[in-house]
Amino acid sequence: MPLPAALVFVAGPERLSCTALQAFCAAFLPPIIPPGDLPVPVVYSALAVVAAYLLGSLSFAVLVSRAMGLSDPRTFGSKNPGATNVLRSGSKAAAIVTLLLDAAKGWLPVVLVRWWGAPYGLEEGTQALVGLAAFAGHLWPVFFGFKGGKGVATALGVLVGVSGWLGLATLGAWLVVVFLSRYVSLASMAAALFAPAFYLLASGPLWYADHRVAAAMGAMAALLVWRHQENIGRLVRGTESKLGQSKAKAGVEPRAQTPPAYPKKKHRHGK
Repeated sequence: MPLPAALVFVAGPERLSCTALQAFCAAFLPPIIPPGDLPVPVVYSALAVVAAYLLGSLSFAVLVSRAMGLSDPRTFGSKNPGATNVLRSGSKAAAIVTLLLDAAKGWLPVVLVRWWGAPYGLEEGTQALVGLAAFAGHLWPVFFGFKGGKGVATALGVLVGVSGWLGLATLGAWLVVVFLSRYVSLASMAAALFAPAFYLLASGPLWYADHRVAAAMGAMAALLVWRHQENIGRLVRGTESKLGQSKAKAGVEPRAQTPPAYPKKKHRHGK
């Protein structure tokens, strides 16, 4: 399905005439959209998706570490630009800020469309697209060479944006698996797979499930599991470290030590 057709599918059937945007349509999309009848919701959906991807591309693990004078998380530990690796730098505050900001960049695009998108023809389909776009931005950030994190916090933010109850239930599933197994990676994958299933099965009083939103959740779950390939390998070999367990006891090969922090700028003083 071509992208504009997909956007029509998710944006809804409403079509509006807009002289100001007809020139854009005629110049860039003449074979696809007739210039006399431009589907404005499609344009708004496309803009929202691009904005969500750009927001998701902000690697807060790197930005927060740089702002707080810490080491670049891409150069030590798991080399994953996420809150867990930031914690390895020794700063709990930086890890918490990173976690909250990574979740917020998944939550914000979804709630903006959910709360204020209806007058512009943006409905559940666009919520699904912007959530998936923000998640993809975290995995493949355009501002950081398309090398991003695993997306656990951002995915949770998307779920909270869809429904706070859904986010709370998914967090609860994560806590249960962590409590029983002590494996954070296993809990993250289990919670990601739990979310779309629970979203569909619990549809009713708290939310009404939309198949496009469920599909986006399923895609995020698949990508999140795929990004945990190394963790899956260690789980199979029995070398994945448990929560609160030292890596030496877990039999994990030691990781590279944390390199020096970002160098501070030196100022020249005139003689």
